[in-house]
Amino acid sequence: MNRIKELFGIKYPIIQGGMIWCSGWQLASAVSNSGGLGLIGSGSMYPDVLREHIQKCKNATKKPFGVNIPLLYPNIEEHIQIIIEEGVKIVFSSAGNPKKYTSYLKENGIKVAHVIANKRFALKSAEAGVDAIVAEGFEAGGHNGIEELTTMCLIPMISEVVDIPIIAAGGIANGQTMLSAMILGADGVQMGSRFVASKESSAHIKFKHHVLLADEGETDLTLKELTAVRLMKNNFYSKIQKAYKKNASIKELKEILGTGRAKRGMFEGDLIEGELEIGQVSCILKEIMSVDEIIYQIVKDFEKAKKRVKDFQF
Repeated sequence: MNRIKELFGIKYPIIQGGMIWCSGWQLASAVSNSGGLGLIGSGSMYPDVLREHIQKCKNATKKPFGVNIPLLYPNIEEHIQIIIEEGVKIVFSSAGNPKKYTSYLKENGIKVAHVIANKRFALKSAEAGVDAIVAEGFEAGGHNGIEELTTMCLIPMISEVVDIPIIAAGGIANGQTMLSAMILGADGVQMGSRFVASKESSAHIKFKHHVLLADEGETDLTLKELTAVRLMKNNFYSKIQKAYKKNASIKELKEILGTGRAKRGMFEGDLIEGELEIGQVSCILKEIMSVDEIIYQIVKDFEKAKKRVKDFQF
């Protein structure tokens, strides 16, 4: 039995990333109903909005779903209380120390996975008692590790130092890349960018179409001095690069970033001045599909790739 399927009670070891401004109840419930694990992205939600999304998700699916919580979020404790009150049984945590809340969540019957980008935090997460680790390579969109470890390097390294289930993330968008990650040592995969370009994603339609037009090299990992983030190149990105050439201070970088950039770009559709967080796999995404179609295609391609691997000769 696959460890991720068993841990979360799902049909396929496919997790939808809990992305800010893209992962509301409609996307999460659709993924869960299609056999994966849907995650509500709480990082862009006020507490009352999170509660509303959880309640709507519960009404839309009877399958397991979870909530992604960035541990550095200002309202984190209120979010956790809402998750407990609403009976959510799966939490994916990120961007912070896993020791802080893991025990409390597990005491309340919640299974916890934590997102890491290096071996040091994988060991810390295992020590904290998490049920699974999301090992995310720097190909991934959004906030990321500053070490710039690729998924291909990260997964075998992490699988050698921890015994708990590993979910690979970063650079995975189809059945072929899913199989590759599992051959490297992952028990399942998390996909974010693929589900941004879905009909059920809450991302602005302009952003979805812009993602489909992306070519190779049109994303970059930047703003490491603040919080490293992979985003698409646009006028906002150009302002950051000009600031770097002038040796801008952290204060100056913060002023350029301002507030609400991600919402402006991904949710409101400002492709010029918004922060457009997406992974490198954007260059292989060619169509906005329903979640059901996406998961069907991933599984089909996974099985096809498995047959091809059987014919390999060394």
